[in-house]
Amino acid sequence: MTYDYQYVTIRLVPRIEREEFINVGVVLYSQEAEFLHGAFHLDEARAAALAPELDLESVHAALEAVCGVAAGEHSPATPRLDKLGPRFGWLSAPRSTIIQPGPVHGGTTEDPAATLQHLVRILVA
Repeated sequence: MTYDYQYVTIRLVPRIEREEFINVGVVLYSQEAEFLHGAFHLDEARAAALAPELDLESVHAALEAVCGVAAGEHSPATPRLDKLGPRFGWLSAPRSTIIQPGPVHGGTTEDPAATLQHLVRILVA
C-alpha cells in the first residue's frame, strides 16, 4: 500500500535576524498510515562554525522536544495535542525561535519510517 505524507525540515537558526540556518531534522506525517515522527542529526562542528557561542545542549534538548511532541509526549512547555494532524500542524507552524520548521513538502511512500530516515540522510546528514 502507498501512503501520502507531508514533511517539514527542522532548521537551526542561531541568529534569527541573519536568517542563516542549517537543516538538523525532519518531521514526517502520514494521516493514512497514522504516522507522525521526527528524527534529527545535529552536526555539532557545523553548528559551531555557524554560531560559536551556541549552547549545543539546549539545541539538543529543543530537538528532543520536537521529536517528543511528534511522538505524543506531553510537557509543561508544549500543548496537549492528542491527534496526529493538530500535532503536525503545531510542529510545522512558523515560529521565531532558533529551532524552526521549513516549508511543508509532500510525497508518497510505502514505508513512512524508512522515508523519514531517507529524508534525514539526504536533507540533514
